[in-house]
Amino acid sequence: MTSSKPYLVRALYDWILDNDATPYILVDTTHAGVRVPAGIANDGKVVLNLVPQAVQNLDIDNDFIAFSARFGGVAEDVYCPMASLLAIYARENGEGMMFPADDDSGEAKDDEPDKAKGPTLKVIK
Repeated sequence: MTSSKPYLVRALYDWILDNDATPYILVDTTHAGVRVPAGIANDGKVVLNLVPQAVQNLDIDNDFIAFSARFGGVAEDVYCPMASLLAIYARENGEGMMFPADDDSGEAKDDEPDKAKGPTLKVIK
């Protein structure tokens, strides 16, 4: 199956706007393909404001998020592969969703393979 991440991002983006809040995304700027203005990242991450008044030509595709915005008064194009997206949330209250860091294959990174995995579902009759 395809990743549910872009579908969740689009739904949460709409939900945040419907609740008169400001959608923010947290992006891993060290991920291949990320294009953001120089100097805005901090420790390899950047928070971007996606409120409609702040961005133009917003495209939340299955593979990327792209838009144009002004940074320091200069129009810049921003491109974030979906795998680089770490979270989408409302600025006002932090409501939203975090995502596991992805590698280029789209699979979640497994830095500690010896540790037990999270909970699983089991059908009991």
